[in-house]
Amino acid sequence: MEQAARRERVWELDAFRGIAILCVIAVHTVFDLRYFLGRQVAVAPALEFVMDYGGVIFVILSGVCVTLGSRSLRRGAIVFGFGLVITLVTMTMARLGMAGPDIVIQFGVLHLLGFCMMLYPLYRKLPVSAIAVLGVLFVALGYAFDGLTVSQPWWFVLGLRTRDFVAGDYFPVFPHLGWFMLGVTIGRTAYRNKASLLPRVPRVAPIRFLCFCGRQSLWIYLLHQPLVYGILELFNRLR
Repeated sequence: MEQAARRERVWELDAFRGIAILCVIAVHTVFDLRYFLGRQVAVAPALEFVMDYGGVIFVILSGVCVTLGSRSLRRGAIVFGFGLVITLVTMTMARLGMAGPDIVIQFGVLHLLGFCMMLYPLYRKLPVSAIAVLGVLFVALGYAFDGLTVSQPWWFVLGLRTRDFVAGDYFPVFPHLGWFMLGVTIGRTAYRNKASLLPRVPRVAPIRFLCFCGRQSLWIYLLHQPLVYGILELFNRLR
């Protein structure tokens, strides 16, 4: 019984991740309509909030989740590798004239999350208070970098950009490593027992669907964009 309880997933984190990935699909659908099809699409205030702050929330949630699992180095390397694949695909699109250079994802959310997951074993044994302080400092450093420009292009990974830097999806190390570490702080405190904080809910279809999306968030992220674009392009041609 003890082993079964230990293996039980924290359902609300799966559900929150599921909500987050569905929000990503909504945001990318709006992007595809505007960027590829030239449609002027009005969005609701809730989706505007997701566009502005959804990335930070997702990074914090990922920091919480990394404290509950194991083999973060291996999983981080896989996620980072998928990020490199997306870089290659978007660079190919730009080279073939399918999109402009601003579509290229040089250091997007998968690069960032993979990097943070691989880095986690280096500081996981630090006191929670030290991780929290470092997280706040890194967030502050990232916002201090905002607006600064440099002459060398390779600093963009840290959050320092040249004047002509463009990217389709951009999650620099600072401040996002700080947000991830604040998520680790939440995971190490609120979820230190690796158990759900909320009461069990009936396994109704919507909850099961959100939990499924949360568990499969990486694959949904990788596959949704070509599917969404393909469906929108099909409808556009049919019209």
